[in-house]
Amino acid sequence: MTIIKEMESDDRCTRMVPSEPEQESPQFLVALAVNIIVFSAGATVAWSSPALARMRSPNATLPLTAEEASWVGSILAMGAFLGSIPAGSMVDFFGRKWVIMSISVPIMISWILVYCATTVNMICIARFIAGIAVGAVYATVPVYLVEIAEDSTRGSLGAMFQLMSSNGGLYVYIIAAIFPYTELPLLCGLLNIMFLIFFFKAPESPIYLIQKGRRSEATDALIYLRGKQHNIHKDLEEMEEEINSNIAEKGTFLKELSKRSNVLSLLVCLTLVFFQQLSGINAVFFFLEGVFQDAGTFEPAIPTIIAGVAQTIANFLSTVLIDFTGRRILLQISSTMMAVCMAILGYYFHEKTKGSDVTEFGAVPLIAVVAFIFMYSVGFGPISFLMSGEILPPEIKVTGLGIVSSFQWICAFAVTKAFQPINDALGPATSYWIFAAICVLGFFFSTFIIIETKGKSFLEIQEEMFGQKYERIKIIKSNGII
Repeated sequence: MTIIKEMESDDRCTRMVPSEPEQESPQFLVALAVNIIVFSAGATVAWSSPALARMRSPNATLPLTAEEASWVGSILAMGAFLGSIPAGSMVDFFGRKWVIMSISVPIMISWILVYCATTVNMICIARFIAGIAVGAVYATVPVYLVEIAEDSTRGSLGAMFQLMSSNGGLYVYIIAAIFPYTELPLLCGLLNIMFLIFFFKAPESPIYLIQKGRRSEATDALIYLRGKQHNIHKDLEEMEEEINSNIAEKGTFLKELSKRSNVLSLLVCLTLVFFQQLSGINAVFFFLEGVFQDAGTFEPAIPTIIAGVAQTIANFLSTVLIDFTGRRILLQISSTMMAVCMAILGYYFHEKTKGSDVTEFGAVPLIAVVAFIFMYSVGFGPISFLMSGEILPPEIKVTGLGIVSSFQWICAFAVTKAFQPINDALGPATSYWIFAAICVLGFFFSTFIIIETKGKSFLEIQEEMFGQKYERIKIIKSNGII
């Protein structure tokens, strides 16, 4: 009887919402709203580039030594590591939407502390708190984006995450060139108020609602996301199929890791993030103005803005290309060109350190850094986060994404903390050549390990990676869906 009633309910839903041409705008608007917190997180991360360059000056309101600056620049990553660990479990317990909304609170607290800081310790505490929030953003928002998106738009919505993060960085670079760096906390803190206003009416993830047995709310959420003219019957059925196949084999996270396919999925995601971070991107971003100061050929603020614009353009291009060309080819192109850029930048600093006249090559650092950021933002930047959400099986996805995010921030902390000491001990050329070598390894990983996930469902991705054939009909029948 229950089964018949559910079928009748679904039939009514199908008749009430006839199949029409797809309307993608509602889910894009919701994705845009949730990405305001990503924009804020990007601004939070990028703050160190203009702020530290000015705070290293003896005339700064609160001048920093080189060692203090390295801690202020890197401690955010350590906070992000800690913040990403519980975030994955919290979204399963409290829901995706409300956990994401709550993240804006520690970000605002951190900006208040930075604005009122009178000691270096206060800034470090503020940046650590901000890092906790940023880590939570990177662990939770991709889950929400993947779960509200259709298969055909999943790549674009996933790439929007990196686009908004880079836009947040560009926002900081621009306002830092216009306003005193002491006003940056106020202008960045306002972003979180905007986020709460625009995201407040967004729906909860329909997958989360189905997991909690709130089917009618999931139906309403899908209608909100897909548009009133969309036939949601098929989407509901596929989500329930995925969730019920997960429930049929559900165990603890550690038990799930006893499955070879789950371990390999997690290792692929961790390795992808390893190459993303060890490419040197955060060392470049956190100390971007410092890189141009070391090059000594430009006023640092202008090249920093140019680099931010290049990143924004690249991320926008990525949202278009990622569902057109596919993920793997973009990873291959990205890693190759990033290696070339880091090798060229290393050679420039090698010649400069030797005492060679590099005046006629003064534009090389700008071109190399801008091209590096551009190629990162087309490929490894957005795709690493997107593919982690696509590759991890449903039974370990939430906890797995938390682990991936934590590992990402451990790598980011290690790179940003070690960057300046390596520069001082071995010279910047060595640092950039190490990054180039890692990018080369990233190319081989993308070529021989990564599969193409464009336009494929979660089940299809798992089947291609591991040859797993889910007994879908059997699982569905055993759970009373048909």
